Amino acid sequence: METTRTLGRTGIEVSALGFGCWAIGGEWQGTDGEPLGWGKVDDEESVRAVRRALDLGVTFFDTADTYGAGHSERVLGRALGKRRDDVVVATKWGNVFDEETRTRTGADDSPAYARRALTASLRRLGTDHVDLYQLHLSDADPDRAAELRDTCEEFVRQGLIRAYAWSTDDPARAAVFAEGEHCTAVQHAINVLQDAPEMIALCEESNLASVNRSPLAMGLLTGKRRSGETLEAGDIRSRPPVWLQGFEAGSGADPEWLGRVDALRDVLTSGGRTLAQGALAWLWARSPRTVPIPGFRSVAQAEQNAGALEKGPLTAGQLTEVDRILGR
Repeated sequence: METTRTLGRTGIEVSALGFGCWAIGGEWQGTDGEPLGWGKVDDEESVRAVRRALDLGVTFFDTADTYGAGHSERVLGRALGKRRDDVVVATKWGNVFDEETRTRTGADDSPAYARRALTASLRRLGTDHVDLYQLHLSDADPDRAAELRDTCEEFVRQGLIRAYAWSTDDPARAAVFAEGEHCTAVQHAINVLQDAPEMIALCEESNLASVNRSPLAMGLLTGKRRSGETLEAGDIRSRPPVWLQGFEAGSGADPEWLGRVDALRDVLTSGGRTLAQGALAWLWARSPRTVPIPGFRSVAQAEQNAGALEKGPLTAGQLTEVDRILGR
């Protein structure tokens, strides 16, 4: 398989697999104490995992200023160190947070805040530019988004960012950003259990990369989750927000979703793949524009995810078989 893909119209080349840095931000919360991270982390292990990913050919890392209330950016910046220029770094803005208490306190969609947020992200990442800057407010007002798109074009002219995108699951909103010359991607949820045909169509029509969050369905597609298994208190899946499907408050993974995973197991584990590698292989087969960004917290997870690259995409026949099994 081609182990690299192009980020849409900018010609920026990335590894076909990116790494999502939400989990390595550690614990953080909303104002009512609801968990927004994935539980406790070991920063030294996170740093080792990022460096191992680099050694295995991963050159695209996606974080956000609000992950761990700034902590994910700091850890990523430290892990990359002198190898910053070997990679493409994506981060996001739009959420307001308190670094001291690690609390998300609200949102700000003003152009002035975008500039302050970018300045702060550059400092935490220890870099002079962000390769892909993404609006993190999925349901922001489209008119305001058009203003923010123009602000991003300004950032490009000033050399602060190379390209920008919107992290949203709404194709109509993504299309507003796509009107900008240096908009090169949309980050959206998609995985073998939850296809996103309209968003893939938009990416193909508008020459955008499809950056795939939740490629492993928040862990359901790793095969490690069990029905009724409780998750640690600091894990967002223990008190899932409305948008987080496949998990139930207090009781872990939804048995119906786990049943779908089991039904797909044979197809996804073909060719000596692990279940997670098969889920990534489905995304690569789905469109030449997809760049999945699974999360990771350990060297072992980094190795397993990166191992999907050498196995390549599923075949067209296997894609059809997946749709048949899921009744799509």
